[in-house]
Amino acid sequence: MTSKLHSLMHGCAMTLGLGLGLLSASGLALADAVVIVHPSNAAALDDESISKIFLGQTKTFPGGAEAVPVDQKEGAAAREDFNGKVLKKTSSQLKALWARQIFTGGAKPPKEVDGDDAVLKFVASTPGAIGYIESGKVNATVKAVKR
Repeated sequence: MTSKLHSLMHGCAMTLGLGLGLLSASGLALADAVVIVHPSNAAALDDESISKIFLGQTKTFPGGAEAVPVDQKEGAAAREDFNGKVLKKTSSQLKALWARQIFTGGAKPPKEVDGDDAVLKFVASTPGAIGYIESGKVNATVKAVKR
């Protein structure tokens, strides 16, 4: 094998290894999303009722109180975790769902805020609010209902 070819192959192998390393490291950065509600909320929530709220299929909690869902910005690790584990949908599936809803005059997507701290603040200060954050961010200003 010529020296140039050997060097080229070594460079490709190093690039592939670096790419795979970055890919696996990004998998470690995925958040464990925790669903939170305003502390006054006494509703019993399961994945199905949470999904119905976030997918615009209902505007109330199981007890009848108004539900005000709040979403994180697209690309947030907690959002990806929540969408996959609770809503059982990918980002592209959700975009298509909301595009259909908006086009037909149906429900509107949840309000989007920028990050865990903004969700915490919104949920803590808004009776009826429901959102999700990374598990390590939960504090006494909100009630965790689903881990």
